[in-house]
Amino acid sequence: MANLAREIRKRKMTARVETKRADGTYDNKKFATRPKDKYKTRQNNICEKCGRPRGFMRDFGLCRCCFREMAEKGQVPGVKKSSW
Repeated sequence: MANLAREIRKRKMTARVETKRADGTYDNKKFATRPKDKYKTRQNNICEKCGRPRGFMRDFGLCRCCFREMAEKGQVPGVKKSSW
């Protein structure tokens, strides 16, 4: 869960910096001493449910394990188990 908390912190910082850049109030000297989490490329795609960093599916925001569990229960809209 530490990974999940870290990613949430990174996303919040990135959002703050991006809004300041859009407004034109971004001062590069002020943010130079801040951590590098402000850059969007530092964010990792992790599962919103369990925080797993691998096997991530962008369309759903879940890892493959959580996606499979939720799809079997019918909790993912538009997805049903295939059978042939």
